[in-house]
Amino acid sequence: MRITSLDDDTVADGSGTGRGIADYSRLTDVALRRVTEPAGGLYIAESTKVISRALAAGHRPRSVLLQEQWLGDVERMLAGVPDTAQLPVYVGDAALLEQLTGYNLHRGALAAMHRPALPTVPELLTGARRVVVLEDIVDHTNVGAIFRAVAGLGADAVLVSPRCADPLYRRSVRVSMGTVLQVPWTRLPEWSEAKPMLAEAGFHIAALALADDAVDLDAFAAHAPERLAIAFGAEGDGLSRHALAAADTIVRIPMLHGVDSLNVASASAVALWALRAR
Repeated sequence: MRITSLDDDTVADGSGTGRGIADYSRLTDVALRRVTEPAGGLYIAESTKVISRALAAGHRPRSVLLQEQWLGDVERMLAGVPDTAQLPVYVGDAALLEQLTGYNLHRGALAAMHRPALPTVPELLTGARRVVVLEDIVDHTNVGAIFRAVAGLGADAVLVSPRCADPLYRRSVRVSMGTVLQVPWTRLPEWSEAKPMLAEAGFHIAALALADDAVDLDAFAAHAPERLAIAFGAEGDGLSRHALAAADTIVRIPMLHGVDSLNVASASAVALWALRAR
């Protein structure tokens, strides 16, 4: 369906609901998370690569928005995907799409995807050996970069705290190169409940933090437990006192030249490499 004007901001989507392109309106607004995560059950996949990974993960699209030159790629991508024969595919020129979304759609295509149901914590931990815990990390770029490290370095799953940024926010998905759609993840309750869950599943909690009693990463890695949950804290403040109290071991990355720590995404990659399951 070609769109030539935004005067009718609810271009029909074929279902009679009138939702249409409203899913794509002003995607740069952080309010998108508040609107779509609890209520609409949507996330936005950006670029054909990310859309392809979402479809491969079994996620269901609600519609696609794209520039003309990407239409053939998207049609080939959707071919054979169940229940997409009547999927609304909106085509518009670059200027119009930028007016709609609020930014330059240089990656060519967006898809409004239905959010999959999250697994329970026990389901996610079953069979896992290395999991990452993200406590209150609010920067979507860092969340996406950590998911990419998890996927690339072989951890099994990610657990995010109640106040952690949404892994399916557009920026997180983009920075992760779509790996947030491949890595199993779910929301973790507060530490008073999370600690017993992890302990019951046999996980040793290693908290990455600066502390007088912290163990150097290489020393800890030399005798790493079989099942390990590696916890990373918020930008600036690091892990909370509740997280540190829940930890079985506090681990630090030794630094040189007066530098005390790395960005949390960089630290996650270093730690995951050192603590990868053998």
